[in-house]
Amino acid sequence: MEREIRARYSKGLIEPLEKLGIEEGKEIVVTIKETLPKEKDAFERSAGAWKGTLDAEKLIRDIYSNRSIKSRAKVSL
Repeated sequence: MEREIRARYSKGLIEPLEKLGIEEGKEIVVTIKETLPKEKDAFERSAGAWKGTLDAEKLIRDIYSNRSIKSRAKVSL
């Protein structure tokens, strides 16, 4: 049976972070695959990039006024 579990390496020991379900004394083969630190996606990296570049409250007011039926030009068919 093959499966993947999470473990932590500390002070020369590999400590499983979840239950193994293996009987005591059973011989196993361990394959080490080092995980890389999670890289932030583009959305997370851009968080705050627009801060101070526009007035958010004015933008919201403008969006609502542009969507208002009263402010639309009359349609002639």
